[in-house]
Amino acid sequence: MKDLAGLGHLFVVTFLFHFASFMVIPAVTDVTMEAVCPGRDECSVAIYLTGFQNAVTGLGALVVTPIVGNLSDRYGRKALMTLPVTVAVAPLFILACNRSEVYFYVYYVAKIIAGIFCEGTMHCLCLAYVADHVGPRRRAAAFGLLSGVSAAGFVSGTLTARFLPTASTFQVAAAVAVASALYLRAFLPDAGGVSCADEACDPLLQDSSCTSSASSSDEELSPRLPPHKSGLPSLSDMVALLTSSLALSGAAVVTFFYSLGEHGLNTALLYYLKAQFGYSKDEFANLLLIAGAAGMLSQLTVMPILAPILGEEVLLIVGLLGGCTHVFLYGIAWSYWVPYFAAAFVILSAFVHPSIRTNVSKNVGSNEQGIAQGCISGISSFGSILGPLIFTPLTAWFLSETGPFDFKGFSILCAGFCTLIAFIISLRMRGAQSSTCKKTTVQHEQA
Repeated sequence: MKDLAGLGHLFVVTFLFHFASFMVIPAVTDVTMEAVCPGRDECSVAIYLTGFQNAVTGLGALVVTPIVGNLSDRYGRKALMTLPVTVAVAPLFILACNRSEVYFYVYYVAKIIAGIFCEGTMHCLCLAYVADHVGPRRRAAAFGLLSGVSAAGFVSGTLTARFLPTASTFQVAAAVAVASALYLRAFLPDAGGVSCADEACDPLLQDSSCTSSASSSDEELSPRLPPHKSGLPSLSDMVALLTSSLALSGAAVVTFFYSLGEHGLNTALLYYLKAQFGYSKDEFANLLLIAGAAGMLSQLTVMPILAPILGEEVLLIVGLLGGCTHVFLYGIAWSYWVPYFAAAFVILSAFVHPSIRTNVSKNVGSNEQGIAQGCISGISSFGSILGPLIFTPLTAWFLSETGPFDFKGFSILCAGFCTLIAFIISLRMRGAQSSTCKKTTVQHEQA
C-alpha cells in the first residue's frame, strides 16, 4: 500500500512508546499494594488511589488534548508529539531507581502529571499524522494498522515483563521510553497536508457510502470552524464542531459511553481478579498478553481486510457487540479461566476505536484533523474521569466484607451496561443515517 509507505517511522515511535508504557502495567498493581497495604490481597486505599489518579489524569487530558491537537494543526505534528514522548519518561525513571513507599508516592504524582499530557494526546497526534498522509478510502485500514502497532507494543511489553523481575521491568521501560523520544526527534519527518498519492484522492475510487460520497478527498471538505487568530478554539467552537453533522455527534456519544464502560472495567478489573481468584503479576501479564495479542491480530490482519468491504459503520457495530460480551464475561466469571476466555473477545472490540476515528476523520477537513481527533480524545478522557469516580467506590464496596451482597464483579457488570448503551446508540445512529440516505436518494431521483 503506497499510501502507508511513509508511515514507517511513525509506527516505530508508536511501538516503542506503547512498549514502554504497557510493560509496567502488570507490575504496578503489586508495587502499589506493597507500598500502600503490604502483605494484603485486598486494599480499598489502593483502589481509591488508582481511581483518583485516573480521574485527575482524565480531567487534565480533557482540557489539554483538544488544545494540543489544535496546535498541531498549526505548528506540525512532530513538534507537539515531542511533548508526550518526553514527559512519559519521568515516572518510569522514578520507579526504575527505587520502589519504596516514598518513591512510590513521588511516582504517583509524576504519573498524574505525565498522564495529563500523554493520556489521549499521543494517540490523537498519531491519528492526525496518519490522516495527513493517507486518503479517506484507505484511512480505516491505516488507523487499524496504527492501533495494531500499538497493540504489538502492548503485547511485546507485556511479554517482556512476564520474564523480567520487577526492578528490571521499570529500568527497561525507562530506557525504551528514552529511545522512543530520541527516535522521534531524529527520524520522524514532519510533513503536513494530505498525500494524494495513488487512488486515495481519485474521485472514482472514493467510498460510495452516504457519509463519504459528499467529498472525494479531505481537500474538498470546507472547514467547519472559522479561523482563530489565537489558535485556541473555545469550548463552544468544539461543541459546534461535534454537532455539525450526525456522524460527528454520533461518534461523540458512542465514544463517551464506551469509554465510560471501558475505564470502569480498567478501574476494577485487576483488583477484582486479585480478590476473586488471587491473580498476581504473572497472571495479570498472561491476561493482558491474550488481550493484546487478540487486538494486534485483529487490527493488523482482520480490520485492513474487512474495512474496505464492510465499512467503518458495520465494523463499529460488530466491535461494540464484542466489547459488550467481553465486559459481561469478566463480570460474571465463575472460574479462574473465564477471564482468559473473555479476553479473546478483544479480537472484535478492537474494531471500535479505529472505526470511530475513521468516521470522524472523514467528516472534517485536512486542517481540522488535529482538533477533531483531540475533541474525541477529550470526550474519551471525560469518560476516564467519570469511570473512576463511579466505579472506584462501587468496586471497593463490593470487594469489601461490608458489601450488600456477595457479587464481587457487580461493578464490572455495571460497566458492561455502559458499553451496551453505546451499542444501542450505534444501531440507532446507523438506522438514522440509512433513512437520511434513502430520503436523499429519493429527492435526487424526483429532481
